[in-house]
Amino acid sequence: MRTDLVVREYPPHVYGGAGTHVSELVKVLKPRLEVRVRCFDGPREEDGVEGYSLGATTGNAALDVLALNLPMARDCEGADVVHSHTWYGNGAGHLASILHGIPHVLTAHSLEPLRPWKAEQLGGGYRVSSWIEETAYGAASAVIAVSASMKEDILQVYPFVDPEFVHVVYNGIDPDAWSRPALEDESIQSVLRGYGIDPAAPSVLFVGRITRQKGLVHLIRAAESLPDEVQVILCAGAPDAHDTEGQVKAAMARLQEKRSRVVWIEKMLPQGELQAIMAAATVFVVPSLYEPLGIVNLEAMSMGLPVVASEVGGIPEVIEDGVTGALVPIDIDRGEFRGSGREKEFEEALGEAIAGIVADPDRAAEMGAAGRKRVEDLFSWEAVAHRTMAVYESVVKR
Repeated sequence: MRTDLVVREYPPHVYGGAGTHVSELVKVLKPRLEVRVRCFDGPREEDGVEGYSLGATTGNAALDVLALNLPMARDCEGADVVHSHTWYGNGAGHLASILHGIPHVLTAHSLEPLRPWKAEQLGGGYRVSSWIEETAYGAASAVIAVSASMKEDILQVYPFVDPEFVHVVYNGIDPDAWSRPALEDESIQSVLRGYGIDPAAPSVLFVGRITRQKGLVHLIRAAESLPDEVQVILCAGAPDAHDTEGQVKAAMARLQEKRSRVVWIEKMLPQGELQAIMAAATVFVVPSLYEPLGIVNLEAMSMGLPVVASEVGGIPEVIEDGVTGALVPIDIDRGEFRGSGREKEFEEALGEAIAGIVADPDRAAEMGAAGRKRVEDLFSWEAVAHRTMAVYESVVKR
């Protein structure tokens, strides 16, 4: 069997969880079948990987995606299955299916209608991205949801999708690649010194893109109430909209006026440096407004960190409240807070949950150990490969 994966992100150009998912999925699928990857951002040196780029843009980001999708779909000739990830690849997967008469499997990492803030970022392009996604879902041979909550969202947003064709396959992680290094190691200490991080201070860590979806601004506001000795470390870059970046910068300026011990690293870090910073952390925070699962939760848990996160989307399927971290209730609908005061309530509850864990290092360590065990038991890439192959086989035989 040959499967062609059509995606936006693939190493070395990985910007988020979907890119991480695909790169790891390819590793575990290659021993089992022939895999070809078709991605954005130009040529790659890896065998079986074709990177595409435009000679000239259309002047519209969404139309550029469609333009790239055309040669990707053409080149899927000869595949037994085409597997797309996110709306960036859904168009290519759908067209390849029509053009070559092959089944199209798509993995749902998020849904455009549940990210309404993208209308501010893309304008009319958001309607184009939504149309691409809806069209692909309507014709796909199978849909893989990264959580049970994601499956519920799919069936609510796209009620024409047959529930029997939606399969839950959790995101995975390699626990060996995400093991907590010794804090005393000189290479770890060197990274911490370079970023001005005090390894002796209790610290709260956020890692993610600057986008409204990730809820960074709410964490920054919540951090105003944390004890002075707590260090706030934000690894946050790659803003997806100017207004979101401006809002975050304004909140950061206010936070830095009120307290010291704030470190903002405005770039996406290589894994080694990120793990060094995680080794010094006390608690990891995921304040997302929308999160079908969140690979970053798995990474933090694998590193032995307790996770404080929004009780939204697929996060409750990953984090056991009171066991591996804390879930913070959030009153939200399609990415927007419902009613006045709900935003502030969430920020206050977030701050209280963080402070409670930071104040009890022994409890934090117990939660971190429980999180590591949960990752080892439930979220291995071998399990992901087995379940994904079963989906491929089901659509090829149909």
